[in-house]
Amino acid sequence: MDLVALEEVKRLKYRYLRCVDTKNWAEIADVFTADATAEYGTRALGRPVSLAGRDAIVGFLRDSLGAGIVTTHFVGQPEIDIDGDEASGTWAFTDTVIATEHRAVITGAAFYEDRYARGADARWRIRHTGYRRTYEAMLSLDDLPSFRLTANRWAATPLASG
Repeated sequence: MDLVALEEVKRLKYRYLRCVDTKNWAEIADVFTADATAEYGTRALGRPVSLAGRDAIVGFLRDSLGAGIVTTHFVGQPEIDIDGDEASGTWAFTDTVIATEHRAVITGAAFYEDRYARGADARWRIRHTGYRRTYEAMLSLDDLPSFRLTANRWAATPLASG
């Protein structure tokens, strides 16, 4: 097992999630190959989302996760196989989404199924990422009268539920 490549792939996945949660759209573009694909199996949008190409993926993330959407994503238990300049990985993940404009909190879990490629520049990038939910739950902020969002780095003022 190529332990250096294994660690590089892990860091790539962590960078992808950090960029999503911090809305760093410029940096996230470099985690994908130009021809990358993504399949996000969320029910909150009413349908699974399939995307082709780095620009389409970054555009979807940027357009879907604006200032009124706060996210946290955590992955672990990686099962990664390296085969030369290609790799595949399965990751357990949990996430929380606070959609202030929609007055909703979404939480869930899934398993990411990823494929990676090492480019001519020796850097690993995501060729495909996707998940299907093991569960997803949604509740209304209106049902949580004591909920207060006391920090949101993208909002001018803290948001309250009531």
